[in-house]
Amino acid sequence: MLQPKAHATSPAHQDGLPAPQRVQAAFAIAAAIAMATLDTAITNTALPTIATDIGTDSATAIWIVSSYQIAVLAAILPLAALGDIVGHRKVYITGLVLFTLTSLACGLAWSLPSLVAARALQGLGAAAIMSVNTALLRYVYPSKMLGQGFGLNSLVVAMSFTIGPTVASLILWVGSWHWLFLINVPIGVAAIVLSLRNLPQTPRSAHGFQLGAAILSAGFFALLMLGINDASHQASWASVGVESLGSVVCLVLLIWWQRGHPAPMLAVDLFRRPVFALSAMTAVGAFAAQAIAFVALPFLLQTGLGRSQVETGFLMTSWPAVVALMGPIAGRLSDRYPPGILGGVGLMTMCIGMAALALMPADPSTADIVWRMALCGAGFGFFQSPNLKALITSAPAERAGGASGIVAAARLFGQTTGAALVALCFHLFSSDGSLLSLWLGCGFAALGSLASFLRLAAPSAARP
Repeated sequence: MLQPKAHATSPAHQDGLPAPQRVQAAFAIAAAIAMATLDTAITNTALPTIATDIGTDSATAIWIVSSYQIAVLAAILPLAALGDIVGHRKVYITGLVLFTLTSLACGLAWSLPSLVAARALQGLGAAAIMSVNTALLRYVYPSKMLGQGFGLNSLVVAMSFTIGPTVASLILWVGSWHWLFLINVPIGVAAIVLSLRNLPQTPRSAHGFQLGAAILSAGFFALLMLGINDASHQASWASVGVESLGSVVCLVLLIWWQRGHPAPMLAVDLFRRPVFALSAMTAVGAFAAQAIAFVALPFLLQTGLGRSQVETGFLMTSWPAVVALMGPIAGRLSDRYPPGILGGVGLMTMCIGMAALALMPADPSTADIVWRMALCGAGFGFFQSPNLKALITSAPAERAGGASGIVAAARLFGQTTGAALVALCFHLFSSDGSLLSLWLGCGFAALGSLASFLRLAAPSAARP
């Protein structure tokens, strides 16, 4: 690996990077996050086109998405732990290099097996990026600006989700699906150069990496995700039972294996901190609610309300667009006000917005739909940055990697659970599944709001 220039280091006592270097480091992180987020959005949008071109059916083509998701979820905690040991910078840049190379491999894939394999490896690269990016922000920004840094991250994620379907449509209009992945290569190269020059060195833990714990952690999350997905699609009870039992066994063995470890891979010790535990619960509730909405609403708008696919895309854009607007605002406010209040108010607003969507009239106007979507987006955007700051700053600085891994795992677990519950609602209630899913999303948002407000009663020593 290329050696960083001398100015790429950041002593442990230094509070953030100097302004010019900070801007370039933030841009490098934002570019990688945008790539990973856009990659998910555009692949989902283009999946039918890819399936037709490589000659496979829709059900089998789902593995193009699932292989990536399983790899991310399985690898995220081991890579976060590795970041604490070898340095977050090294894990991040290695993941960025892998993501860029495997994007090239995806673009050159010639069959379903080759694309699925490349996507799985791309998921490992994305896991390395996601596992430590929030930990790196703690060393990029001074403490008084940390909320702004998380707000910028929220803006990048929201904007990437917003423009993802449009980018996919434009690429497919002028070229083949291979360019959906090849477009990552020049962006990735630029991000690698900026990262090598500007990302800070971070403190390293003295303990070693436990391979056995990594295998058990990967097994726990991979089997958990497979079990949830199979249960939601009403697979045989035998397969769901085996996957669920295997997941529980891996979890129990992982906790036993890591007992007494100063920095367990599954950071159960951090959950003894009330603010951290409640922040993780808030994240799971919020991301589950959002995933439920994003999966259920297209069915409601197209099947229930007769809107076209193009209309549905534009209507749903209002949600992430408002999240993008609210992200920086909420980030700045989190530097002045308790995350418990900001997150609680935000998720209660999201709950009200989802209830308003579920109670829409039989023939709503475009304005009726848009203001409800915007209300949900405002609530989610108001929650995200403050909650991210609370999760990271409520953990000790030397455990930043473990905390960053929990941030990503909570988000992915919430999203996976939410999407699976929508599938289950459709299996059980058919045409009413989308409305029932929205009410279920209201419940998750309300629980997340409650968990957020409970942080105000947490012991003051545990507050960020």
